[in-house]
Amino acid sequence: MSREPRRMEKNVRESGKVIVYIAVAVIVAIVIASYVVVANIMKGKNEVEIAKENTSNTQGQNTNAIVTTTDGTNNTANDGSTENTESASTSIGNTVEESSKEATKTENKTENNTANTSETENEENTNMASSISTSNPSTSSNEQENKNSEKTTTEQKEVSFAMPIEGEIIRGFAKDNLVYSETLQEWIVHTAIDIKAESRDVVKAAAEGTVTAIKNDPRYGLTVIIEHDGGFKTVYSNLLTAEFVVEGEKVKQGQTIGTIGSSATFEIADESHLHFEMLKDSVYVDPTIYIK
Repeated sequence: MSREPRRMEKNVRESGKVIVYIAVAVIVAIVIASYVVVANIMKGKNEVEIAKENTSNTQGQNTNAIVTTTDGTNNTANDGSTENTESASTSIGNTVEESSKEATKTENKTENNTANTSETENEENTNMASSISTSNPSTSSNEQENKNSEKTTTEQKEVSFAMPIEGEIIRGFAKDNLVYSETLQEWIVHTAIDIKAESRDVVKAAAEGTVTAIKNDPRYGLTVIIEHDGGFKTVYSNLLTAEFVVEGEKVKQGQTIGTIGSSATFEIADESHLHFEMLKDSVYVDPTIYIK
């Protein structure tokens, strides 16, 4: 065999060995790299777990600090929590944005805990106030007795009414049935009693009260209105004069308030009389029921 084929064969063998060495080196490098990657992954997982535990412990400490400290201290604790979270996030490859989100969650939990603490304190204050009220039964008893006494006094205070003028009742109370009007020449309801009297006879207050109005009614003429206790109101119409009292004046039972006239256009055809109305809680009632 010539030298040239031998040289070529030798070169081929050497090239094959080089390829084998390279392949072995690549395989070894891949194995080493795989080991390093797996090791880093395992290390990263361990660091993640350690960081989570540290974050949880930091949050618990911040929560306890918030319950027992002032607002300024709370801000400091929250800042510390944020720094710890960012440090842990950086060490395990998290971004600053993710760290901020975790810090925000931590602050929200802290605010919720603070709100729950405030509610608990309010409940304790309410319970304390209730216990104080319960521990002073004499005060509550006295207040209840005073209320009962005032209620009894109001119920027992009855208004006594007298006739505003002496005379015969020539037309009675007729709210639920009709009476014939000589003036109007028709059947009408009559929410008052008409008491016969002579012109210029004196009209007196039926009970103690306050004069609330002196007016000229288009139907029943010169009118005086007096309000009394118990929701009562008396109305004196068909008067000639009413200069004996003024609006806002407090009058006593039997005090003069006016004189009889003929100013009621709706009853001008009737005999001279006092048109006398009474209301209880703004409802017309029969005065004869309450006059004693």
